[in-house]
Amino acid sequence: MQPARPSAPLPALSAQSELVDTHCHLDMDDYSTDLADVLHSAAQHGVKRIITIGIDLTSSEEAVSLAERNPNIFATVGIHPHDAHTATPGNLRRIAALAGHRLVVGYGEIGLDYVKNYAPREVQLRAFSEQLHLARELGLPVVIHDREAHEDVCRLIKEAGPFPKGGVMHCFSGDRRLAETMIDAGFLISIPGVVTFANAHPLHEVAQTIDLQHLLMETDGPYLAPVPFRGKRNEPKLLLLTAQKIADLKMLSLDEVAQATTANAVRLFQLVRDDHGLR
Repeated sequence: MQPARPSAPLPALSAQSELVDTHCHLDMDDYSTDLADVLHSAAQHGVKRIITIGIDLTSSEEAVSLAERNPNIFATVGIHPHDAHTATPGNLRRIAALAGHRLVVGYGEIGLDYVKNYAPREVQLRAFSEQLHLARELGLPVVIHDREAHEDVCRLIKEAGPFPKGGVMHCFSGDRRLAETMIDAGFLISIPGVVTFANAHPLHEVAQTIDLQHLLMETDGPYLAPVPFRGKRNEPKLLLLTAQKIADLKMLSLDEVAQATTANAVRLFQLVRDDHGLR
């Protein structure tokens, strides 16, 4: 994907506000040639903290490495449903060991994907269930991937729960009823750039009606760039467009949305570093 080239200034935060990109895949090839510029531009636009997401053993290791090398990055670890066949006992032991790293703040991206079905459903179900139990044992919030698998996702979360550390429905694709069900289970709802799409009516309703205390924001970069960059590479600075859309839907200021969702992210993921990074 080609990088987005803004033809007009992005929305601007006040100096007292910041945003957290709670879900980005910084290890992917789309960022391989200009990652330093991407991170610098994000910080310049007020996106001060980024969580880079593990989707298999290799990317989980790279997520931790990126967090070690960059003071404003945190990591998660886990095995994505597309790679559910790799959730072997040996790999899960290695993921669990990685999860003990001081900069790992969540377990996932894990879940079910009934759209692409890259792995058979029975394999996905087993891997998801095992990792839900592992995340609970490890005491980490869970990052859930759910594409047209709402019923099974809810069922397995209920069977494995409760989750004292909570979790997040990443790149939320359900309706208001599902959002309320997951909130009742102790989960936050993460709004992606899809909310800027004109036809994303269920997500508009979720963003408009769910209280800010239950919302997070993410890019899911390099995917799902917001309008007017749909189809281009997504990156953390474009989170401003998602935040502005949520602000418009709620008739709030951009800073109000930024401050609330940042507080939610810090609380859920415990985004505090004990080195020379952000505190």
